Amino acid sequence: MNFHLDPSVTMTIETNRMRDADIKQTKHLALFAAAKRQKSGRQNKNMFFDNWFELIRILTIGVSAYVVLIFLLRVSGKRTLSKWNAFDFIVTIALGSTLATIVMSKDVSFVEGVVALGLLIGLQFIVTWLAVRVKWVKNLIKAEPTMLLNQGQFLPVAMRQQRVSESEIRAAIRGTGCASIEEIEAVVLETDGSMSVVKKSPNNSRSALQDVA
Repeated sequence: MNFHLDPSVTMTIETNRMRDADIKQTKHLALFAAAKRQKSGRQNKNMFFDNWFELIRILTIGVSAYVVLIFLLRVSGKRTLSKWNAFDFIVTIALGSTLATIVMSKDVSFVEGVVALGLLIGLQFIVTWLAVRVKWVKNLIKAEPTMLLNQGQFLPVAMRQQRVSESEIRAAIRGTGCASIEEIEAVVLETDGSMSVVKKSPNNSRSALQDVA
């Protein structure tokens, strides 16, 4: 048996369906707007302090990043640092980056930024304090100076390891005002990447070269 609905009834049903859809859409938009206002209010409320989990995350990531950065600098060699001290290099760059993040990023609260800055400075103090007092810590985080020229003779193995050419060594010698390599006792690549040129001593003393590898 076939039933045929009156056209007016069909139009009423379609109208009710469209109205229900509009009501649902309006409810969804209202819920979305309320959630957005709530999130915005929570962000304003947490401008100075977010939560303990974020502080722990900063401590964990900060320590890990510090260790990784030291490792990468040690692996890349002394020349990577140029005239920088390793720890000055790390702290200066990291503090600048952290300060920029605190100022520019809305996702980092003031307290989190202070904790991050304090963490970097604290790590710097602890590492340098241990390096002065514990020999194996010093050997672990600091490279030893390397001799590149000894008694007028270039040391090819050391030069290849440190990625230094003869022309660079000669330039360092010229910088001291010496015209002859034979006048030089040693050329040393220091831990900060600079080259020290040691002239021959009248009494053939080499006491300043005792800690050079």
